[in-house]
Amino acid sequence: MNIAIASDHAGFILKSQILEIVKKLGHTAIDLGTDSSDKSVDYPDFAKKVALEILSGKAQRGIIICGSGVGASIAANKFKGIRAGLCHDTYSAHQAVEHDDMNTLCMGARVIGIALAEEIIKAFLGAKFSNEEHHKRRLAKVNDFESNQI
Repeated sequence: MNIAIASDHAGFILKSQILEIVKKLGHTAIDLGTDSSDKSVDYPDFAKKVALEILSGKAQRGIIICGSGVGASIAANKFKGIRAGLCHDTYSAHQAVEHDDMNTLCMGARVIGIALAEEIIKAFLGAKFSNEEHHKRRLAKVNDFESNQI
């Protein structure tokens, strides 16, 4: 799979390590920045880059890292077709793909370390949507929210 990966300045160091983990797992890592932890940048800009890479079909999934992961998740979910989840444990990382068809993983570099991040990424990238009828029904309801703006 092609995996779009980006971070703000707070997530830069963890992102650099994640790029190598994704490659080691046999995927193509697409680095969308940022390029340094020295200059403050805005997480919405990098959430947008990941979202657009997925929506264009250039990447099948994305990973966004910011300080807490919360801002990245909120920003990414503003894009129709992006299902971003904040995951700091392995269960949520695979369950969100299997049940909710999550396509973007968000993590906080100030919350978790590299060892846990690696396990979360393995769970996220190893999971597949179940296609079970009740999960498809629920996902259709979520997709209706995007269309109807109720």
